Amino acid sequence: MGRVVAVAKEEHIHNLARQLGREVYAAESFAEAIDIIAGVNPDLILLDSRTNPHVTARFLEEVNRQSNAPVVLLNGTEDCASQMAKLVQARHDATLIGSLRSNPSSGIEPGEIGNSCSPIGAAEFFAQDFAAAVCMAGQSPAIAKALRMIKIVAASTCNPVLVVGETGTGKELAAKAIHVLRHPDEPFVAVNCAALTASLLESELFGHVKGAFTGAERDKTGLLEVAGAGTVLLDEITETPLDLQAKLLRVLQEKTFRRVGGVKDIDCKATIVATSNRNLQKEVQANRFRRDLYYRLNVIPITIATLASPERKDDIRLLAEYFLKTSTICPEKRNKITSLTSLAIETLQNYDWPGNVRELRNVIERAIILETTDKIGLSSIIIDCSQCTEGSDSSRAGTIKSFSLAQAERELIARALRETGWQKTRAASLLGITRATLYAKVKQYNIEKVPGVAGAEQSDVDGPAEGEAVAANQTA
Repeated sequence: MGRVVAVAKEEHIHNLARQLGREVYAAESFAEAIDIIAGVNPDLILLDSRTNPHVTARFLEEVNRQSNAPVVLLNGTEDCASQMAKLVQARHDATLIGSLRSNPSSGIEPGEIGNSCSPIGAAEFFAQDFAAAVCMAGQSPAIAKALRMIKIVAASTCNPVLVVGETGTGKELAAKAIHVLRHPDEPFVAVNCAALTASLLESELFGHVKGAFTGAERDKTGLLEVAGAGTVLLDEITETPLDLQAKLLRVLQEKTFRRVGGVKDIDCKATIVATSNRNLQKEVQANRFRRDLYYRLNVIPITIATLASPERKDDIRLLAEYFLKTSTICPEKRNKITSLTSLAIETLQNYDWPGNVRELRNVIERAIILETTDKIGLSSIIIDCSQCTEGSDSSRAGTIKSFSLAQAERELIARALRETGWQKTRAASLLGITRATLYAKVKQYNIEKVPGVAGAEQSDVDGPAEGEAVAANQTA
């Protein structure tokens, strides 16, 4: 589950929220909760029911105006939170809401479970139950293989762990999956090694003592210490300078470190997960990465395949639908845009996706913003068409090659007409547009039927109704 808002002061309710969601927001008052709900669009709201019932009722009315998230009323006791936690071990919305509705005697009062909420079942998008907990969607052979490796590594004591893959493939999600399986109740700390200078990165990781350098006015606890027995993600470790790589190697070997300017050894109990979007062997050969650190990291690497990989290509449609159903970029359109047209999906599948899953998500969210109907059509899919490749098989025939979106639209409309034998009602349905719009586009782009194309053209199919003809002419 994504975002959970806990409206309570009790720590055990906050702990319950952490078990249920990736992002947890705690509010001690109804006013604070309303502000949070308006800003984050939560997936679940936990509410201590031991408040004045009239005040609670007014709060629920305001929540219903702002959000479709289910609200679960708890009686505030640890017992209740414990029972609820047992009901949601699978950690996804469908299990949570289904359990609450089917267990009215469990000691939990589902005071208000929004019927308009549309939970997403794990089986629909995820190959493994634990993948749903970190939103690592995908059911392709490549993802199934990666998840098997994640489970094997998480069940071992392997530390450090190396995750490799191109930018945007989901390396951080893989790291979170390891964390969820190995020690979900401990902190997860991520460090972007490419975003900080060498001195800042060292101070962030190890901390420093007062007076260690100019500006060090007080002691600072490093992230390796903050993580405790949890997980530290060193994202893009190849971006760290060589001298800092030597210090990281000592941490991995000795399991201890010192704050900058300090003399006391501090135990490092965290699991270190390092990621890289580069070929580490080539980085070693180019003397940009320490050979000894490479061998220390490369125990059992987990590789995340690219979206263009043949083993992961099948996930493109699934991911597009997943992003459509889970996106919060346009809250007013949530659940109103229900699917993508077949040609829109084919266009996505024929693209190379150099930015991988991250780029696909951006394209879908851009389409959600632009789309005005209940289906995402070709006109809303804006990608770099120059990256599309022409396949050798029939399924890729006619792939877009033009830099012009207008030319791309013309080619796709012409193709839909050819494939339906110029039966315009069927072609419009295939394209996800109205028949009137299709007539206007045919006239706009001067698309003509090629002689000899099969397909009888009946008057009730090929000819527009009077109103549609007028609309088409006005559109043109």
